[in-house]
Amino acid sequence: MQGGGSLGAFACGVFKGLVKRNVRIDIAAGTSIGAINAAIIVGSKSDHPENDLEDFWLELAESTPTIIPDIFVMDYDKSVKTYVPKKISSASTNAAVFGVPKMFVPRWLKQEDIFKKESFLDPRSWTYLYDHWPLAKTIDKYIDYKKLNLAATQEELPEVLRLIITAVDVMTARPLIFDNTKMEIKAKHILASAGYPLYGFPWVEVENGVYAWDGSLLSNTPIREVIYSSPREDKNIFIVENYPQRIDRLPSNMVEVESRARDILFCDKDMDNIKMSGLITRQIKLIERLYNVFEKFEQQSGLKPHEIAEIKSEYNTLIQKYGAKIISVTRIIRSEIESPTILKNANFSSKAVKELIAQGEQKVIDEIGKKT
Repeated sequence: MQGGGSLGAFACGVFKGLVKRNVRIDIAAGTSIGAINAAIIVGSKSDHPENDLEDFWLELAESTPTIIPDIFVMDYDKSVKTYVPKKISSASTNAAVFGVPKMFVPRWLKQEDIFKKESFLDPRSWTYLYDHWPLAKTIDKYIDYKKLNLAATQEELPEVLRLIITAVDVMTARPLIFDNTKMEIKAKHILASAGYPLYGFPWVEVENGVYAWDGSLLSNTPIREVIYSSPREDKNIFIVENYPQRIDRLPSNMVEVESRARDILFCDKDMDNIKMSGLITRQIKLIERLYNVFEKFEQQSGLKPHEIAEIKSEYNTLIQKYGAKIISVTRIIRSEIESPTILKNANFSSKAVKELIAQGEQKVIDEIGKKT
């Protein structure tokens, strides 16, 4: 699941659609808002994560301020060659100015910052604009962290899902992969994955001296991380795309130019990684065939015992960790609900969130219906 702020509601609908189509997932992976979605799916307090995920999104939407009203402008419609009234939602502006209380709060509205921190009076020293720790309190309602980290016990339980979320080390620019089979994932790891600095969110210290930002700075679609981190098991991949790769027409103004530039910046670019995975799979199969020949003639090879042991050890490591075959890739792509805007990923209004959820659910039903 990709990042994308409020556009992450689309993934909620996609997951609802997968549940309706009885598609069982083994790994939930995401970055930024995709990491939050994935964490709720894996650690859901109920037996119906699709309901918890939808309740989470509706709670965010219902907390969105409506202080600045929507406005109407006259927009030129080329099809009829005349000006027509057009309503412009103020939801994104409200979020930018007043925040979304269940998710993030602007520094200029935090009383503890105003009265307790001298740096508040000198914005030149600010490293962030919005505090997103309120999100931790919100997701606590929906995530059972014991259940979220159950995979680390390596218990062979069918209901245990693997969670992989991504971030980036601020100091080294190296990727950080938080995997619930290898570590205990806490709220700070989820918030770190959603701390996008160019939108004014802070880094999060995930361990002593390690400061993390949003994983979408490196890749907004963490397929590479899943292929690298998960064991050698064949995969059917579902990609939830908040930012489409293709559009039907060229942008017609600077707002649409900026919107399209962000689509390109954040869209999925993993087809080369998937092709590379296929090449590795072919190489692994060849190595397996050669290894079978080696085993038959091991005694006649003339190799010393330590050389044979090294070959076997390297072979076992390689076979266990790499070579997964990508059986299928299904792309679930969001469509624009309204005219493209620069702040399209900051519209947390109830109307927009509900429309995105409905669209995601319907697109899964249509997409899987075509394949069956």
